[in-house]
Amino acid sequence: MTYQSTKLFDGFSTVFRQWAAEGTHCKYLHGYDVEIKITFEGELDHRNWVWDFGGMKRAKGNIDGMNPKAWFDYMFDHTTVIAPDDPELETFKDLDKKGVVQLRILQGPVGAEKFAKFVYDKVNTFIQQETEGRVRVAEVEFFENKRNSAIYKP
Repeated sequence: MTYQSTKLFDGFSTVFRQWAAEGTHCKYLHGYDVEIKITFEGELDHRNWVWDFGGMKRAKGNIDGMNPKAWFDYMFDHTTVIAPDDPELETFKDLDKKGVVQLRILQGPVGAEKFAKFVYDKVNTFIQQETEGRVRVAEVEFFENKRNSAIYKP
């Protein structure tokens, strides 16, 4: 029997732009109160849990060399996320050097859909290693605000 549980990661202020989104205001820098809802799926452990809701803080493993909770903060808390092909990338790098922004360069396009996939890829790998394959990420929902979200599931 397979069980699911969800965890909401919130409290992030993230700025990004979709430079190629001609005809919309999304081509400009804009920020959101970001929330990320992850659905975990798998067999129950000895405590009858799919995934320990506080497990990101107590994890043995890392995501990109960081504790998972620290990784979420690093990626999305008061950061500016830009695509590597953004024509103004050097400007953003200069702003980062000057301490004006905390720049994160995401491989590939940016936006809620891509952020959901990016988080899925990072967290699913971590969760499978952490639980020795007992749990996987079923889906990630990335909220730009309370009204807009994008979901990625394999």
